[in-house]
This record gives sequence, C-alpha cells and structure tokens, in this order.
Amino acid sequence: MICLDTNYLIRSLVKGSEEQKRLIAWRKQHEILVTPSVAWYEFRCGPVSSVEIDTIQLFLASILPFTELEAEIAGRLFGQAGRKRSLKTDAMIAATAITARAALATNNIEDFQKFPGLNLL
Repeated sequence: MICLDTNYLIRSLVKGSEEQKRLIAWRKQHEILVTPSVAWYEFRCGPVSSVEIDTIQLFLASILPFTELEAEIAGRLFGQAGRKRSLKTDAMIAATAITARAALATNNIEDFQKFPGLNLL
C-alpha cells in the first residue's frame, strides 16, 4: 500500500511529471493507493477543478480517516520531531501512513524523515 502526501496528489496532475509517471506505474503494478483525510483536505483547499478531483479519485482505493489512534501517534511524532509548528500537519499525515502500514510517497522527504517508523518513497 502506498499513501500519497498532498504534494504528490498535486504534482501528479502535472502532465509528464515524475509523480504522474509513478502513479500510473503503481496503478499498473496493482499497488493500492490511498491518501490520508488530512492530505485530502489540503488538496481540496486547491485551487483544483472538479475534473482534477475526479481524476485523482480514480487512482485512490480510499481516503484514510484520522481517528483517535492517529491523533495519539501524531502527537507523539510531533513531540519527537521537536514540536516545530510547521510539522503539525505532516505529523498527522505520517501517523495515518504508519497506522495503515503504508509507505508514504512525498516530495517533502526532509521534513518527513523526522518521524521515526515511517517508510518513505
């Protein structure tokens, strides 16, 4: 299972981008593609068109919820990463990927490396 970060969702809409190529390749390999509800929220903040939203949804098996368990893990990850305000949402996305036992596809490797237990692509 591969969990897509917000920037991956956005960049995969760019024709010919590396993210778009990987998304198509993963789909052909029958990878299960998901995204955290937090990343989906950020993506929907846009600007994105209804066609772009529909296009991304065709690739997604599901949008993963952010529950009490993810909140607990995100709080711990946030603390371990030094409580840097800019990492709050990233901690939520990381916690969702960890809980789902999914690798996280992101272009924000530097920030997500701060979260132990996260498998990055």
